[in-house]
Amino acid sequence: MNWFDQQVTRLTRQIAARTSRRSFLARAGLGLAGVAAAPLLPVARAYGASTPLDVAQDPGDPSQCDYWRYCAIDGFLCSCCGGTASSCPPGTEISPVTWIGTCHNPGDGRDYIISYNDCCGKSSCNRCTCNRNEGDRPIYQPAKSNDINWCLANTSNAYHCSLAVVIGVGSAG
Repeated sequence: MNWFDQQVTRLTRQIAARTSRRSFLARAGLGLAGVAAAPLLPVARAYGASTPLDVAQDPGDPSQCDYWRYCAIDGFLCSCCGGTASSCPPGTEISPVTWIGTCHNPGDGRDYIISYNDCCGKSSCNRCTCNRNEGDRPIYQPAKSNDINWCLANTSNAYHCSLAVVIGVGSAG
């Protein structure tokens, strides 16, 4: 046997001497359950995504609370705080976790999936407060709840403002 085979054989025998079949199966099952649960964690699907709309089909004023993308937003509008409806102001960073909503675009009559991200790293903007709760769910459904400080996933958990990024097309209206 070569050196590698000897090391693998020695390691395998040591593990076999210290563990039982039952403990091995329990650990393997736990590992498989953990891997299966990973898709349930909130992720940043909108992080770095581009908007599938062009400007002509994007009616309304992003600095107003009645803008169509803000149907499930809760917070200060980044478009009033030095950013845009889909980009954070300078000196802040986008939260990698998000809540989602589906909003109807009156420009083309379609529904769009919107990712609401918080911009973090500065104190609150305190301008253009908007609290619309269409489709808001309780906190025990965090991906659809707008009542969570999503900046807790960042290096700085100071909340500044919120974005509304289009991440997909829903059903036709």
